[in-house]
Amino acid sequence: MPTTGDGMAERVDELNAVLADLVGVLESVSDTPGLLDAVCGEAVRVVPDADLASIMVVRDGVTQTAAFTDERARRIDDVQYAAGDGPGLLAALTGEVVRVTVGETDERWPEFVAAAKEIGVGSYLAVPLRVDDTLVGAVTLFGFGAHGYHEFDTKVLRLFTLCVETVLRLTRRYREARRLADELRNAMETRAVIEQAKGMLMLIHRVSEDAAMHRLIVESQHTNIKLRDVAARFTRRMSSADGAPPRH
Repeated sequence: MPTTGDGMAERVDELNAVLADLVGVLESVSDTPGLLDAVCGEAVRVVPDADLASIMVVRDGVTQTAAFTDERARRIDDVQYAAGDGPGLLAALTGEVVRVTVGETDERWPEFVAAAKEIGVGSYLAVPLRVDDTLVGAVTLFGFGAHGYHEFDTKVLRLFTLCVETVLRLTRRYREARRLADELRNAMETRAVIEQAKGMLMLIHRVSEDAAMHRLIVESQHTNIKLRDVAARFTRRMSSADGAPPRH
């Protein structure tokens, strides 16, 4: 673990590079599983002694592995779920940072220790991930050495995770804003089409606005076609008709 100023500067530079790469990836990924896969893949870069990584998430009271860099990491997570206890679960459910040397936790987490030793994992670091009410969990790192990770590793991973939380939060807000904007645009387009059809019906049949709307609704129910599509079809027919318009 670097203790000199130059060594720490190198770690910070690497973290900056990782975050820059991650932002680039997140901009091109549209789904949450893809985002978490990207985060998990970059997590092993920020800590030199990290050999495997996984991301636990809590959904409706159930904790599961949403992303992992190696099947062995997921297997250790599964052992914790089955036992209902373990360092990753502690971080995900309580928001605590957990940094341990596997061999020193036999009594507290025997199932986890047995699974980790079988795979050859000697060190474990879990940092909580808190994006919003629907996405909480932990970013976990597995090391084959018995170094137990270092305090500086914890600080680096915590900083990485905080940046990830911010990016994911902003990404989710952007998607929600886009969704609302699309819904508003569709609503406005639908209203415009219906208003146009109503106006044509009022003019052709010399009926009130309510009566014209009623005609469109009856047609929609009779044909089992959405009201907007009924209106659009009618306006197209009126626009392309030759001579006297047909009665609707």
